[in-house]
Amino acid sequence: MHKSWADAYAVARDTAKPLAAELTRVVEATGRVLAAAVRCERPVPAFDNAAMDGFAIAGDGPWTVRGRVLAGRPVDGERLLPGTAVEIATGALLPDGAEAVLPYEDCRVEDDLVIEVTATPDPPGVRPAGAQTGHRRKRHIRRAGDALSPGTLIAPAGRIVTATVAAAALQAGAEQVLAHRRPTVTMLVTGDEVITEGSPGPGQVRDTFTGLVTAITARAGGRLDVSRRLPDDPAVLGEALHGACSDVIVVSGSSSAGAADHLHRLLDEATATWLVRGVACRPGHPQALAVLPDGRHVVSLPGNPYAGLVAALTLLEPLVATLAGRPPTPLPTTTVTGPAKLMPGGVRIVPIGPAGDLAAAGPVGLHAAAVAGALAVLPDDWTDGDPAVTLTVP
Repeated sequence: MHKSWADAYAVARDTAKPLAAELTRVVEATGRVLAAAVRCERPVPAFDNAAMDGFAIAGDGPWTVRGRVLAGRPVDGERLLPGTAVEIATGALLPDGAEAVLPYEDCRVEDDLVIEVTATPDPPGVRPAGAQTGHRRKRHIRRAGDALSPGTLIAPAGRIVTATVAAAALQAGAEQVLAHRRPTVTMLVTGDEVITEGSPGPGQVRDTFTGLVTAITARAGGRLDVSRRLPDDPAVLGEALHGACSDVIVVSGSSSAGAADHLHRLLDEATATWLVRGVACRPGHPQALAVLPDGRHVVSLPGNPYAGLVAALTLLEPLVATLAGRPPTPLPTTTVTGPAKLMPGGVRIVPIGPAGDLAAAGPVGLHAAAVAGALAVLPDDWTDGDPAVTLTVP
């Protein structure tokens, strides 16, 4: 029996479990989902350093210049004594004894003496350490741990590792994170009429599924490992199903009940468990989802490219997202306007523009979805101006 569109989407999202977690180098974890929180492992900054280019000073001035400290270099010499200074670069290790950094623009240098030329009078009774009497200055020093101390949360479990999360983790001393394994997908494009390159001849069509499945898989946190084109031969398809080593196998075509449609029989013979076997929607009603005895999932996409896109957004994307460890999120809704031919007892899935306007009446295909950028899921009781669930086209 066909499932409702909402039930089919929920089954794909909720039946699977996140793949096992593994230690992953931070620099390789972008796009994956954290299975455990990432916390600061070392202070940020890790050492006292200068916040400005200028002179690190101790005591009252003028100050005798004793050397220079550059970023990434060790400090030469002894503790900075009162009345002395070292030239210092932003981010450079602060010498012991330094009380402040005097920016270049606030001083001048005469015969190896640093003389302060800019300062603000102290409020009555206030004289910061190291400041000349009657003046106050900013310290321009970043102390170890000012930004983060060890144990501070960087990112919680369930967070997708973005480039910024990865950079923050590295800055905080984390070299590895515990992240869910990225789901892998095998694409099997069936059909004697399908070609993978060149201009189609009479009766031929180009493979449009591989690119769509690659993009949808990547958006959900997975990776397409391989794409193969197969003839309409049940033995070849059966061998490909058996040999696919990925977490998810996507089959385009071979999904209905025609003479060249073999997938359902092959899955029955393999004692697969059917989770979805048809969905009450137009287009895309022959789509299906099954689990093989060894735990691999099979997603069946109708051979029509637009119907296949609908099915991939309905079953493949939520399935891969769950396997990747991404927490479920509500689908967006928007107000949809315009005329639509509804499907009694099911949903009609149609392209909509940025303002929620339905695509012009007429044949609907990939071109309409590409121009619109989104699809609206219209139930049979929808009326012009009602809100509807929307799906983003990859």
